[in-house]
Amino acid sequence: MTTTSTPPDARPAPAAVEPHGKHTLTPARIIGAGTAVTGNAYGQRELLDLFGITDPRTRSVFLNSAIERRFLTLPPRDDTGAFGTEPQGQLLAKHKRLALDMGARAVRRCLDDAGLALADIDHLCCVTTTGLLTPGVSAHLMRETGIRAGTSRMDVVGMGCNAGLNALNAVAAWATAHPGRVAVLLCVEACSAAYVMDGSMRTSVVNSLFGDGAAAIALSADPPDAAGPPSGGLPAVPGASAGPRLLGFASHLIDSAIDAMRYDWDDDQHKFSFYLDPDIPYVVGANAEQVVDRLLAGEGLRRTDIGHWLVHSGGKKVIDAVRVNLGLTRHDLRHTSGVLRDYGNLSSGSFLFSYERLVRERVVRAGDFGVLMTMGPGSTIETALVQW
Repeated sequence: MTTTSTPPDARPAPAAVEPHGKHTLTPARIIGAGTAVTGNAYGQRELLDLFGITDPRTRSVFLNSAIERRFLTLPPRDDTGAFGTEPQGQLLAKHKRLALDMGARAVRRCLDDAGLALADIDHLCCVTTTGLLTPGVSAHLMRETGIRAGTSRMDVVGMGCNAGLNALNAVAAWATAHPGRVAVLLCVEACSAAYVMDGSMRTSVVNSLFGDGAAAIALSADPPDAAGPPSGGLPAVPGASAGPRLLGFASHLIDSAIDAMRYDWDDDQHKFSFYLDPDIPYVVGANAEQVVDRLLAGEGLRRTDIGHWLVHSGGKKVIDAVRVNLGLTRHDLRHTSGVLRDYGNLSSGSFLFSYERLVRERVVRAGDFGVLMTMGPGSTIETALVQW
């Protein structure tokens, strides 16, 4: 969809915060991004054949998912060559191993993109739903990579596919409150550590969707005395490039669908198991308009002012429902669909894989507006408005 963005000087300026009545803080800006996956990619048909799945209904779910491949770490094989069963303890150990490996690589690529080093990180936030660690991923990652011990940190655990934007809201606030300093947000999901194999249609749907991946972005805000207006100039971080400013966030909890997406204990399998209600794509689609319109109304914008849409790659039906209800085109959601095709559903970090693809496409112009959208358990829709 071709849209015309409202010039930055033609809309009301975002509300400014004036600490101590002296300076005006500017919104945080994304200054770098990086992604990582596990080492092995599998096609959907290949996975079906590897696990010897012949049930026509299950095969149909996999082969009609709009997913061509996913990066996964499969269970070890037993003496007969069959894939063994991984108890919950082994899955948690797998999560830790994969999360730290992917997470470290994503953070380093993000910093390289921003022209920064590990020593430049002042705040680290790690998001995951596919495993539980105490201390969290942030502490283990700091020890593994050598991030400064004085770096402040936060872990967001268990919120699901929407959690990346929940965390981005908090990290952007931290960066805005600490101008000139660097905050890094890491979404890392080892979905290979969250699978159940029981032959049911419930788990077949889940098992056809998710893949392993990590995505990191770096944020910073201009100091109050930085030269130039809030909407111009580069962040005062050496080597950083001008990415989009985060102008606002809007959330919507569909409490009537609180059980539609959940990750809870399965007594029969002695593991945690994920559940997706078949109707959830339509529930999300039906509620997308109100939260997006509320997000845009805060800046005096309409949907036609938005040039770039980066939506969570939740699944083919989810993407179609959002597209139809928001009046978008397939081109608008090309990166969302492309990430689903090439990686599957990456949970909390999916929208950042789309963001990275948009940046690499080099079609964004100064002044363009974009909307980020994620959805997940709650059921929840999270949105953010950005401007380049």
